[in-house]
Amino acid sequence: MQQALDILKKYWQHDSFRDPQDKIIQTVLEGNDAFALMPTGGGKSICFQVPAMIKDGLCLVISPLVALMKDQVQNLEKRNIKAIALTGSLSVNEISDLLDNCRFGNYKFLYLSPERLQADWIVDRIAALPISLVAVDEAHCVSQWGHDFRPAYLKISALKKHLPQVPFLALTASATERVQKDIVTQLGLTDPVIYKKSFARENIAYMVFETEDKLYRLQQILTKNPGPSIIYVRNRRSCHDVSSQLQSLGFTATFYHGGLKEKEKSANMEAWIKDRVQVIVATNAFGMGIDKPNVRTVLHIQLPENIENYYQEAGRAGRNGQKAYAVLLATKSDIKATQSQFIEVLPDKKFLKEVYLKLNTFLQIAYGEGMDQVYPFNFNDFCHKYKFPAVKTFNALQFLDRQGILTMSKEFTEKVHIQFIIPSKEVVRYVSLNPGDEEAILTILRNYTGIFEMETALNTSLITRAAKISEADLIGMLHKLEQKGVISLRTLGNDSSLAFNEVREDEHTINRVSKFLEQQNLIKVGQFNSVVHYATDDSRCKSRLILEYFDEVTTADCGICSYCVAKKRQPKSPVEIATAIIELLKEADLNSRDIETKLELTAQETIFALELLLENDKIKINAYNQYTVT
Repeated sequence: MQQALDILKKYWQHDSFRDPQDKIIQTVLEGNDAFALMPTGGGKSICFQVPAMIKDGLCLVISPLVALMKDQVQNLEKRNIKAIALTGSLSVNEISDLLDNCRFGNYKFLYLSPERLQADWIVDRIAALPISLVAVDEAHCVSQWGHDFRPAYLKISALKKHLPQVPFLALTASATERVQKDIVTQLGLTDPVIYKKSFARENIAYMVFETEDKLYRLQQILTKNPGPSIIYVRNRRSCHDVSSQLQSLGFTATFYHGGLKEKEKSANMEAWIKDRVQVIVATNAFGMGIDKPNVRTVLHIQLPENIENYYQEAGRAGRNGQKAYAVLLATKSDIKATQSQFIEVLPDKKFLKEVYLKLNTFLQIAYGEGMDQVYPFNFNDFCHKYKFPAVKTFNALQFLDRQGILTMSKEFTEKVHIQFIIPSKEVVRYVSLNPGDEEAILTILRNYTGIFEMETALNTSLITRAAKISEADLIGMLHKLEQKGVISLRTLGNDSSLAFNEVREDEHTINRVSKFLEQQNLIKVGQFNSVVHYATDDSRCKSRLILEYFDEVTTADCGICSYCVAKKRQPKSPVEIATAIIELLKEADLNSRDIETKLELTAQETIFALELLLENDKIKINAYNQYTVT
């Protein structure tokens, strides 16, 4: 292993491997297949990058994440290691040229998505390359029981037949026992050596707090733990709103989401990485390839979609081994909101069939035709014409995409982008002078609060319905606003397209894939229920709940999660608390938050004691909503 250590020191400036990196590397160097389950922060990429540098030839890396592929290629190039990625809308000639570069250009790494393997000619070209190792990242995507099943991953086993002497390494950060077994089977791994690293993160305190005032709780947590922090939110608007609110409270904060321009993404990321700001508020677009070791706190202020995602995002805390916190702030209403966002928008077989049939009608595809044809497509017009709910329809089309029936273009749901470039008071003045535009402008302002700070993609169907105008009138008004210098406008027209990979066969097509839809829906419901269980079960150690989800059994509580801390805390009697409150209020009038903070009480303890004192006329509420001694 000395050669592997030398490579590690030369290119990555590390003096030793983490367990079990060295064992995985040795297995691969011996020419054997391997499966590695290494939770977030375990250093999966080193497991294939180091042996690839030792072996002659090219390492093929299959990954579903374009952002991660680009990030890894950039990091390898910074180390003067030649790497290439087949990403973006490349023509056949461009792909062919890049594969020629791999063959004759002394490249060490070729990254591509599993969807590329659906083209037989690409598989044939890859089989002719001097492949020394195949690394399958995010390997859980091959399993229909996983949280992110991608049918294209099933094509990888065919690639193995072309490269029978080449070792395959499957890697994932999160998989249950059932998914682990399915990965080995579906990828066709040959007697793989299995490596599993425990999901336990002894230095992370998993905390769940029920709170109605999340901003106040954020303020408390970030003040008490002033180190670098990530706050995960569900949408782009919340990134801006929460970041602004934290700034108004005196914290240094920035934001990150998929809608930012690359320059702004890089600037915001760098400010956080270099500790110029304490907090980065982000959607789940943030995090891939990020390895900032001193993250003290990762907070979620909405329920995550599943435990797998939560574990990976929470696992970005404490990678330096120091104590860190993974905090989930929740309310009872969050359960209904999350159910509405993730579960109620799942298409069933009947809806999927209706969308597929109407789609063929909309694009005028005759029965038995459509294969290998690309059609311009306006998603908003399609939903509006057939009165389909947008999110549920998008999920149905995405399912058809993942089943390989059709391919959606990347810019699918983004058609019109605007940003107000004059102050809000000037917009009010414009509206007063142009009353005919008032309803549409006010609808936009009501639905897109961050539209003065960033370019925003509009849902034109939403606006036209609410403002009771046609889409043509709306587009005309936006062009007028652009000409008058009120907004910046970017319209993409029929910016999206659909490519059909099969002929139209109506019921036969849907019947063939509907069993997978029903199965995936059941999995998503089960995953959601597991999240609810984690958030609401206050009788079990939070760390143990996570470990048990991943089929890792332990009999010991962690001692540092919210449940364990509460269990160790000596409960105070209501009389004792009430007495302490009276003594505190003799010094100054205070609100309930101040009382809770100063006496280190729970919200429930504070409320119960205050109600007790109010009922016995020991205290009263003054004009400033503070409690005072009577």
